[in-house]
Amino acid sequence: MDIQRSLTQRQKAAVIVRLLLDEEDDEAVSLTRLNVDLQTLLAEEMAGMELIDRQTRDAVINEFCENLEAVGVTFPGNLDGTLEMLGGKLSQDSADRLRRIAAMSGRGDPWQRIAALGKESLISLASSESVEMVALMLSKLPVPRASDVFSSLPRDRARAVAQAMSMTGNIGAETLHRVGLILLQAAESLPRPAIDTPATERIGAILNLATADLREEVLGSLEAEDMEFADGVRRSIFVFAHIPARIARRDIPRILREVEQPVLLRALSGKTAEQQAATEYILANISQRMAEALRDDLADLGKINPRDVEEAQNQVITAIRELEAMGELTLQQPTDDEDA
Repeated sequence: MDIQRSLTQRQKAAVIVRLLLDEEDDEAVSLTRLNVDLQTLLAEEMAGMELIDRQTRDAVINEFCENLEAVGVTFPGNLDGTLEMLGGKLSQDSADRLRRIAAMSGRGDPWQRIAALGKESLISLASSESVEMVALMLSKLPVPRASDVFSSLPRDRARAVAQAMSMTGNIGAETLHRVGLILLQAAESLPRPAIDTPATERIGAILNLATADLREEVLGSLEAEDMEFADGVRRSIFVFAHIPARIARRDIPRILREVEQPVLLRALSGKTAEQQAATEYILANISQRMAEALRDDLADLGKINPRDVEEAQNQVITAIRELEAMGELTLQQPTDDEDA
């Protein structure tokens, strides 16, 4: 049988997919990377086929394997895959420009890029676009992200968006795609700050390692000028006294492995009520033998200069921040009544 004349290329593809359907690994037959038109054509070909003899099947497999062996290099075939492949090799400006071009041309799935936008960008869209479009956007976002954005809206707009969501049930795929493109183009036109980190976090990081008296003096000055900004700075500050509220119990032993014992002893020797509470929290979440040894060493430590205590505590905080940056622990969110 001449395989080239008996089956078209689409039918050969259908044969390969049918064989892959017998595999237990669902990822092996995932067709979601194909666009809707290609998926439809493939399904139509499969619907029109019945029996394929063994000789034809083997010929299709051989041809498929020969084509694979002839491939020297492959490319993702879409912008999202290309940017992922290039990783950090492109500058952020270049990556943004490419995404903007793709958004304007309509290539790719706009909702995947919308879901990857930062919280501030999503809030800007939710605050400026029509409530109907915002309702569709929240319907397409993962529920935790949608809830986060929705909770940031003013109450009257949140009510309007919620009401508009009742009208999103019958929207067609093509209309949904166009709405995604409009939102993505709007997001691409948002100004991108030259410094990504919010000012509250930058000042908070600086004040983290400042002395306590300087930190309180600066915070007092900020509160006199802008209470909302000062509150944001306070919430971004993380000092030794915050350890019980911000560090999970299971992470304490991991942190202590990063701190030299003389530094740890000085850090644990703080005399304020907040510092002693943090010390007790640390000692309560390590082995009993280690805790007893540290208590004995603290008893023999003698008087320590408060500045030395503060410097040691800052070294502990630095170790925590480094572990956080490496993804080895996550700081718990501060509560509204937590004081810096």
